[in-house]
Amino acid sequence: MNPSTALATVLTDELARCGLTDAVVCPGARNTALLLALERHPAIRVHVRIDERSAGFCALGLGRCTGRPAAVVCTSGTAAANLHPAVVEAHESGTPLLVLTADRPAEMRDIGSNQVIDQTRLYGTAVRWFCEIAPDTAPAAPGPYWRSTICQAWRRTTGTDPGPVHLDVPFRDPLVPGTLAELPAGLDGRPDGAPWTRTADRGEVPAEPAPQVERGVIICGDGCRNPAAMVALAEATGWPLLAEPTSGARNAGIALRAPRALLGDPGFARAHPAELVVTSGRPGLSRGTLAYLRTARSHIVVEPGPRVPDPVRTASLVVPALAPPERPVPAGWWTRRWRTADAAVSAALDRELDRRPGLDEPRVARDLVRALPERALLLAGPSMPIRDLDLVAPGRPGIRMIANRGASGIDGVVSTAVGAALAHGGPAYALIGDLTLLHDRNGLLPGPGEAAPDLTIVVLANDGGGIFSELEHGDLGRVPGWSTTVERLFGTPHGVQVGTVAAAAGARHRLVRGPGELTDAIRAGAGGLRIVEVRTDRAEQSALRRELREVIATRLAGCTGSDAERDPALGARGAGA
Repeated sequence: MNPSTALATVLTDELARCGLTDAVVCPGARNTALLLALERHPAIRVHVRIDERSAGFCALGLGRCTGRPAAVVCTSGTAAANLHPAVVEAHESGTPLLVLTADRPAEMRDIGSNQVIDQTRLYGTAVRWFCEIAPDTAPAAPGPYWRSTICQAWRRTTGTDPGPVHLDVPFRDPLVPGTLAELPAGLDGRPDGAPWTRTADRGEVPAEPAPQVERGVIICGDGCRNPAAMVALAEATGWPLLAEPTSGARNAGIALRAPRALLGDPGFARAHPAELVVTSGRPGLSRGTLAYLRTARSHIVVEPGPRVPDPVRTASLVVPALAPPERPVPAGWWTRRWRTADAAVSAALDRELDRRPGLDEPRVARDLVRALPERALLLAGPSMPIRDLDLVAPGRPGIRMIANRGASGIDGVVSTAVGAALAHGGPAYALIGDLTLLHDRNGLLPGPGEAAPDLTIVVLANDGGGIFSELEHGDLGRVPGWSTTVERLFGTPHGVQVGTVAAAAGARHRLVRGPGELTDAIRAGAGGLRIVEVRTDRAEQSALRRELREVIATRLAGCTGSDAERDPALGARGAGA
């Protein structure tokens, strides 16, 4: 057995012992030994992709859905560079990911050799760990070195600070096995099939009790490590629970439905100052939430790992876990204020959406969540889809929602949805814009001989980028003389038909024009890849969102409350004073 085949076989075997179940691979010559070893291993499912960028995000989607790292494998050169966007997203979102880049031997670098770039530390600080592991730089008995290195890579990607790990593997010719012989002596793993190096369980982290305050608020952002604990804290204290759609806590019955509307209204936020804000995960989806955090008298971040999500730098305390106060302060009046406002705004938004004919983008987000089958997975696309879901979509127990909120980019979203659908094992859905679809069309292509995942992609087709209408660009676009320039540079109309993209990928396509058709299309699922198209007008949707903000402000104007609500007698004394 040649050295390249031996290393690839050991690497694959040890990864399987650690728990690897999925590998996304791209064809190439330099990674031949690794591809053959992965394909032959009975415990590893191999997914073939022709585009490294798509492969990286597919592996990321697998890891995001399962919590276990998937491996992405590519050949040398710019193939490795194309994995960088997925590595960045995995880094920022804390998603475990094993990046295995095949390489040429070190002596071929910097001399003009074909398809050779410097792949050492290619991804910089965006990986938890980097190691170059080559067949010809190992000790005379390389088995323990190779296997312990693989275990260290697994530990780094799955530990208290999960994220991407990069192994660069310079393979030397010959790249193909001469025979399918057994491993040479000294390369076998542990006889019981266990990993070479076990990591002891660190045990439960003791939870510190929360301060005894009345006006507390709990905010769960994307990547919340323990949403159940945050829900339990809210139940014990009575503090309102404000959860982003992808936090894992939005589906709890006590979570508010419209926190984006509440904190996005300056009047309501000023009238409801918190003594304490507890955050878990990355609370970065709403500008209103970030503004509210800046005003917090005290801010506790609950984060068990070393990376502290504190985007406005107001954290006064960081703890790995937080328990309810030893003697919780009754906060019924405080919670009633928030719940009353939340119910009023939610009802007003529903009425506004229902009275309009046809399908507006926020209504699509709301109706999609309502129509999802039990135990469905929903990937929320960047820009407006995730924000519409945050504004109007109800939480539903049993429905899981994910998104690429680490770097929050448009890149690789379709591939991420495919990877997540492959791991989910049930009906999966995605809500994205047409630019997001076009940016990752290769993600629609299944690997050779692979069945398409059970995935329905709902595409909001508005011929461009709608997010800019909600930013300062939208105001500039309404200034005489600027509209054409803003539309060309930021609206970016493309004229591509979604049905054409679906046909090119062999996906079923359906255009829906009304709420009933959308619900039917969502509930129709029959496996495979489906694209449901909803056509909207960007200018009309921008005007609608301005109207919704006015509806919110009007409805909240009567929900500011007063401190007299703490005790009815206090109000009576105040009136007679």
